[in-house]
Amino acid sequence: MTHLWVRAEQRENEQRVGITPDGVRSLLSAEFRVTVEESSSRAIPISAYRATGCEIAAEGSWADAPADAIIFGLKELPTATTPLPHRHIMFGHAFKGQTDGPALLRRFKEGGGKLYDLEYLTDEAGRRVAAFGYWAGFAGAAIALLVWTAEQIGKGPGPSKIDVYAGRDALISELRESLTHALDAGGKKPNAIVIGALGRVGKGASDCFEALGLKVTKWDIAETAHGGPYPEILEHDIFVNCILAQEGVPVFVSKSALTAPRHLSVIADVSCDPSSPYNPIPIYDHATSFDDPVIRISDGTPPLDVMAIDNLPSMLPMESSEDYAAQLLPSLLALDQIENGVWGRAVCIFEKKMSEINSYE
Repeated sequence: MTHLWVRAEQRENEQRVGITPDGVRSLLSAEFRVTVEESSSRAIPISAYRATGCEIAAEGSWADAPADAIIFGLKELPTATTPLPHRHIMFGHAFKGQTDGPALLRRFKEGGGKLYDLEYLTDEAGRRVAAFGYWAGFAGAAIALLVWTAEQIGKGPGPSKIDVYAGRDALISELRESLTHALDAGGKKPNAIVIGALGRVGKGASDCFEALGLKVTKWDIAETAHGGPYPEILEHDIFVNCILAQEGVPVFVSKSALTAPRHLSVIADVSCDPSSPYNPIPIYDHATSFDDPVIRISDGTPPLDVMAIDNLPSMLPMESSEDYAAQLLPSLLALDQIENGVWGRAVCIFEKKMSEINSYE
């Protein structure tokens, strides 16, 4: 019997979960064994999972799960050196040259476990089967606006902290109020450019801006194919990057932009991969967070701030959890054939990266 163990997230400000109680019921009906850990932060209460009849375990007890259990979480595990003997499903952030990648892969090598990275779950055509992209883009655009409005009313760089919202409507209401304050202070409506606008992330960002009546320039492959430079980006107030850092992606904003004439004052790097050698915005070198959301890159006129939070959908945990869980559930229902299909493709990528581990060290 396939055993899925849903662990509690151990990262601050992370309330999302990759399976809802309805999804648990579907797995139980398909004769899966399901264990859900208690959580002090999950947006969906443990009582809703308990009502499905699944097994409940203590928060953080996944390391002691049965050897055949498949451990399912979203964000990466806390930094440690202990070997990992289980099969894990999560966003590992270990396959693209990230700084902490080699250490995580060594833990799997020493423990004999496997990583089925959620970013690399793809169908036969190479398309991801599930992604948080839409709500990442929506939240990224929202925070960019909060940063922009804070500067207009003399409270930049800011905001000093990002809150979690009960839902989209509550967030839009606050953004509308913040925008009104900025305009009352003498500012004009900002214009924004979204790169990667045809994808799920870009659509979310564009929808957020347009819900507030703001003008959005939408770029994708056609507009960026010439490889840069892209002076048009500097003519906008806000730039939202929705393109993943990977080989072949051009630089969108280089260090020369810091001394060039520009209107650009806020960059929201939704893809947020500053440690990657392919980072298309190499003017910053570390991610930001809900508790410290902004890096001031330049005190020029205007100042230039970067927001690069790597768990943006957590800003709207209910919507993002329900959306993602619905996309992923068909693949979870195929876990009893874990060596085939979407899971087989994912483990092949893991095994390839494991064979390269010595080159990282």
